[in-house]
Amino acid sequence: MALSTAHYAIAGTAAVVIGLVATYSLTRKSALDAFAACGGNQIAGPASAIGGAFTLTDMNGKRVSDKDVLKKPSLVYFGYTSCPDVCPTDMGRNAQAVDILEEEGYDVTPVFISVDPARDTPAVLKEWTGFMHPKMIGLTGTPAELSAVAKEYKTFYQVPDAPTDQNYEVQHMTLTYLMLPGVGFANFFNSEDSADLVAERTACYAEAAKDLR
Repeated sequence: MALSTAHYAIAGTAAVVIGLVATYSLTRKSALDAFAACGGNQIAGPASAIGGAFTLTDMNGKRVSDKDVLKKPSLVYFGYTSCPDVCPTDMGRNAQAVDILEEEGYDVTPVFISVDPARDTPAVLKEWTGFMHPKMIGLTGTPAELSAVAKEYKTFYQVPDAPTDQNYEVQHMTLTYLMLPGVGFANFFNSEDSADLVAERTACYAEAAKDLR
């Protein structure tokens, strides 16, 4: 039986779709291969499950989304400004890595998401992030908003239910997430990773991500 014009159109459309899927698969495989060459820490499960859309308040009191904040390669960290040791140490390391990357021609944004909204007002965040690095973006939000973002990033924190004074500590994970435009989550860094290592791997991932453009 002869094929009608409609049959040819459907067949042609199907061929185009198959071609696009094949092209995407090859491109994705190529990028993943390039990412694998960068090394680094691994997280069980699909990387696409880490990170997601959010709307929070920045250190200037402005409501911003993930699209506003993560427009460039970004190092995202969850902590709080009253943290006595690990937060300033990790963020200082991230700030140093950003400076190293800038010298090498990479524009990377350090991002600090506070998990202590009661104490970390936008004004407090502005002073703290300004001291840490001029490019650093500080974010806060309601307890519900921060809980939702933490779930998106598969991170954990716990604020005391009824602190007896203002010197309470917040339990939290200490990972730094490397987020890339058009890719999303790429890798993470531990507190033990040096500024040089963070800079080296971030540069590698940023270069590999160009294959997706």
